[in-house]
Amino acid sequence: MIHVRDLTKSYADLRRGQFVALAGISFAAHAGQIYGLLGPNGAGKTSALRILSTILRPTSGTATVNGCDVLTQPALVRHQIGFVSTNTAVYDRMTAWEMVEYFGRLYGLAPELLRDRMEAIFTRLKMDEIRDLLGAKMSTGMKQKVSIARALVHDPPVLIFDEATAGLDVLVARALLKTVAELRDQGKCILFSTHIMREAERLCDKLAILHRGHILAEGTLPELREQYHEDDLEELFFGLISQHDEKKEGEKERQREGEITRSASPSLPLSVLPSGS
Repeated sequence: MIHVRDLTKSYADLRRGQFVALAGISFAAHAGQIYGLLGPNGAGKTSALRILSTILRPTSGTATVNGCDVLTQPALVRHQIGFVSTNTAVYDRMTAWEMVEYFGRLYGLAPELLRDRMEAIFTRLKMDEIRDLLGAKMSTGMKQKVSIARALVHDPPVLIFDEATAGLDVLVARALLKTVAELRDQGKCILFSTHIMREAERLCDKLAILHRGHILAEGTLPELREQYHEDDLEELFFGLISQHDEKKEGEKERQREGEITRSASPSLPLSVLPSGS
């Protein structure tokens, strides 16, 4: 369903020069699978997901969603995905029902089909009690339910959750994770980014550990534990990040030493310069 190959994204930064958010990552996620992107803030997770949802353009590399290219077929890609994050807005002056209906109409769903889907989604997500509630009066958990409903209304084969539980209380977060697992069981391909170890352990069928734009490790949880001889995911995670940072720091130190050595190299004395110099 999702195929990413050598994907890079860099930004011009006045202070740091060229900043690399993604440094040539590759991975694949399939139907009936939750693929987790696990990494700290700033790892590149959101950049990758925004490229896959056609919000950002990659600097280089390729990405396809259900056979549609994110660069050359963005409109088709948008029909293949539903996107949920903590930043998806809910309009204050629209009710939950109006909001989901609005997005269903944007996707071109016929009125009768749209109503049937909305009834099913509102029942599944236990949203009937808030269907006439204005966005301005909704709690954070209610707004997140509306975001999920609008992502599901066109029945996309691929769902992208970007740090979707951030800021939610324990009960709402637990309900969201249960919904994600149920969607996986219905055959959806789900890309799920998080920096919470417990969520990754509980939910993801396959994991990629992302740090500073690089995938440091990839595999199922049992595969990662066996490969790195570490049962605790948190220890495994921090061990990989520490090794990566130490390696990068060593490379920078060697580069600095090389620059000092070159600058300290003696110049040719004037006596050996060609005449007329």
